[in-house]
Amino acid sequence: MADSSSTPLLPKHLPVPSLDETLERYIGDFGWAQLFQAFLVSFAWVFDAQQIFISIFTDAEPSWHCTELCGSVSDVCQLPKGSWAWDRAADTSIVSEWNLACAGYFIKSLPASSFFIGSLVGGLVLATLADTSLGRKNMLLVSCLLMSAAGTFTIFSPNLWIYSGLRFVSGIGRAPLVTCALVLSTELVGKRWRGQVGVIGFFFFTLGLLSLPVIAYLNRDSSWRYVYLSTSIPALLYCFLVLFFVLESPRWLMVRGRKEEAVATLKSIGTVNINSSFSDLMTFEEEEEEEEISKNLNLFSAISILLEKRWAMQRLSAVMTVGFGMGMVYCGMPLALGNMPFDLYWNVTFNALSELPASLMAFLFIERLSRKSSVLAFTMISGVCSIMCVVIGEEWRTVKIGLELVSYFSTCAALDILLIYNIELFPTTVRNSAMALLRQALALGAVFCPVIVEMGRGSGYLSYGVFGVVTISCGLFVGCLPETKGGRLCDTMEEEENKHRAGSSA
Repeated sequence: MADSSSTPLLPKHLPVPSLDETLERYIGDFGWAQLFQAFLVSFAWVFDAQQIFISIFTDAEPSWHCTELCGSVSDVCQLPKGSWAWDRAADTSIVSEWNLACAGYFIKSLPASSFFIGSLVGGLVLATLADTSLGRKNMLLVSCLLMSAAGTFTIFSPNLWIYSGLRFVSGIGRAPLVTCALVLSTELVGKRWRGQVGVIGFFFFTLGLLSLPVIAYLNRDSSWRYVYLSTSIPALLYCFLVLFFVLESPRWLMVRGRKEEAVATLKSIGTVNINSSFSDLMTFEEEEEEEEISKNLNLFSAISILLEKRWAMQRLSAVMTVGFGMGMVYCGMPLALGNMPFDLYWNVTFNALSELPASLMAFLFIERLSRKSSVLAFTMISGVCSIMCVVIGEEWRTVKIGLELVSYFSTCAALDILLIYNIELFPTTVRNSAMALLRQALALGAVFCPVIVEMGRGSGYLSYGVFGVVTISCGLFVGCLPETKGGRLCDTMEEEENKHRAGSSA
């Protein structure tokens, strides 16, 4: 009979590593394959920026001149027909082509508002497909394809109503675009580089916005339809790159139980243990995964899961409130540039350039910045500068431009940090859905900004006062969120809840 005392005692409960920790070992450091994937996926932000702000030029009110004596009248609606004419051909803008110069606020803002309403609808319809049936890659492909196809068909619009309808469809398509791009790019890298990779998309967004004044200027004497053509065709070509070269998120594949595909992806991008058998991944938390998969079978189950947990609901409500204010200001300020007595092309260029230092700051210091205090500080600065644009007199026009740029820079910085913040607040199983809901809040804020801009068209900087009050009011809600700097990403709601309880009791 063997001596039982010689048998080594094994611990009854060994600490089980999380999926994040397990994948971290195989992903390794930041390699060339991951860099390629990050840049390729993040390039989708270029086309998102172009479609969001394209109406700055296509829907702009062109300059005009008197053909007869006009006196001191500066409003074409107060002049008799035939006493004035547009400086350029009528088809350079939808305003001149479809005689919208004297239309009401609602009619003139309809195309831009339709795009953002489409973003709201697209977010509701497509919100959880990237977390459930389609995955990150396929949702990115479908989103870009729908947006670019609608943009291409826009050139055939015969009137304002068809044009607004196609803008609505384009908005539906772009709704999950950067959500999928941001989540996919960050899930393909390790914890150390997650923040920096997330910021790459912000640089590409700036590039897309910077490209618009160049494209519009080159087509300034041509039809507005060429601006749409110049932005939609490259987006269609990009879809082929996504189809053949972009990899699916190994985290999503693991959570969905598609472990063989996850292992293949890790072998393609991992910088360590390339020849490993990956046996621990293949047996990782089988029962818990299957339970999590069963919860994701329904399209809106991810949203339902978020609403069931009080801590998740509180986080989601606060993030969406902050996002609503940022969406109104971020989209409203560029659209309001046409109200300023400066060259539109240079105004847009300067605003786009102000995004670069914001993105660069986030890229370099994201690991050092406190998410909570940074978002709060930048929203307050943005709101104060916007209000100052209204308060100071017209003799300080140059100062007003400076304040507008500082306000827009602060909004960009706050939004960049908020998007990374949101990724860290929610686990893998609902992360894409939580990001989509934040995008919904941004789109909802953006729905109102075209009308506010049109109402302020005759009042100079009045719209900036509204933007400032909204930014400050909504920004205060970030105080309801926990700090996530330096924390690990969780993969299930139970894991995130345990971390939340541990943080609350500490």
